[in-house]
Amino acid sequence: MNRRYLPIRAALLPLRRFARDQRGAVMTEALITLPMLVWAYLTMFVFWDVYRSMNMVQKASYTIADLISRQSEVSPADLTGMSRVMEFMLPGDMDAAMRISSVVWDQADNRYEILWSRRVSGTSLSALTTSTLQAHVARLPRMSDGNTVIVVETAVPYSPAMEMGIDDMTFREFIVTPPRFFNRVELTS
Repeated sequence: MNRRYLPIRAALLPLRRFARDQRGAVMTEALITLPMLVWAYLTMFVFWDVYRSMNMVQKASYTIADLISRQSEVSPADLTGMSRVMEFMLPGDMDAAMRISSVVWDQADNRYEILWSRRVSGTSLSALTTSTLQAHVARLPRMSDGNTVIVVETAVPYSPAMEMGIDDMTFREFIVTPPRFFNRVELTS
């Protein structure tokens, strides 16, 4: 064996001994890892709650759009009832703002136009007009002349249960559904 490597070998001996040592203090290891495990658990809970809440808002919005698309006409009372359905489908602490509109494609003017639009609940979404609708044309499908769609927009504020890196946010849905059995859904008074 070469003598010049002996000092290095002697210096590495305590490190090797430490690496092979399997003794430990369970309490010390638990005190080191327990805060990380608790933090990881709480973080997963918060992220799961965000996902669950977002999914509930999406399902409720699609349900409202589907309910309206199956009717030939709706009244303001029906729309208020849709708001109650939305409130029922969401947890009690979530207040939804909802706007429901009927949109038609006008080939002569080469634009989408509002047949009717109503703010059903909340204050953050006002009724659409043909001019304010133009900001949303990228979200609307291509349609032939005279075809209509129902647009259900929802905005639901969300606050996480704990501060784990997620700020307060608003879940927004923009659901476009064609009428199922009729050419259009009329709004009665």
